[in-house]
Amino acid sequence: MRAQERRDEPEPRWPALVVALGIGGLNMALPESLSAGPRWLLLAVVAVLVAPLIASRRMGWHRLNHGLGHAMAAVLTFFLAASVVLLVAGLPSHAEPPVVLLRSAAMLWLSNVLVFACWYWRLDAGGPNARDLLGARHPSAFLFPQMTRPEDEHPEWSPEFMDYLFLAFNTSTAFSPTDTAALTRWAKALMMMQSAISLTVIAVLAARAVNVL
Repeated sequence: MRAQERRDEPEPRWPALVVALGIGGLNMALPESLSAGPRWLLLAVVAVLVAPLIASRRMGWHRLNHGLGHAMAAVLTFFLAASVVLLVAGLPSHAEPPVVLLRSAAMLWLSNVLVFACWYWRLDAGGPNARDLLGARHPSAFLFPQMTRPEDEHPEWSPEFMDYLFLAFNTSTAFSPTDTAALTRWAKALMMMQSAISLTVIAVLAARAVNVL
């Protein structure tokens, strides 16, 4: 596929910011025993990073914006991984009531979808800043169905955050690619990690449900 000039309209960034704040909100809803530190800490860190992310984007400091975006995704991943470990470790002790544990597992499953959607969006084809410069037919780590259509049918299509969110949701539910294929090793590695976390959380849900019954 040939490369085109830069996109006429920049890729919207607000969905990723809303999702990051949403992940912080989900962390606040967890019990203290399943949170890495105070429950408000993740949302506070995300809120602190939002202002420089927006400012660096508007001032054209793409390298700083790129680094801050990766830092935010790394923080979100750390808190998710820590909570999943605490969830699994606390299962035998029955430290939390069944309803609380099941609700927490469901929130962690949703957080897993959102966190990896952020990673796919930030890493694919160099991230949103690079995709704005490369245009619609950028070299992608994922083969979306629209990319297989003739250019005269869909000449300016380029994935945005919702497409990566759909990819992440399918990975967590099907534990494998569905309509979108992973083409690079890093994409395959991330999808395996996401599937493993999702499977772990679902196994905890099933195990606790059996105990409740």
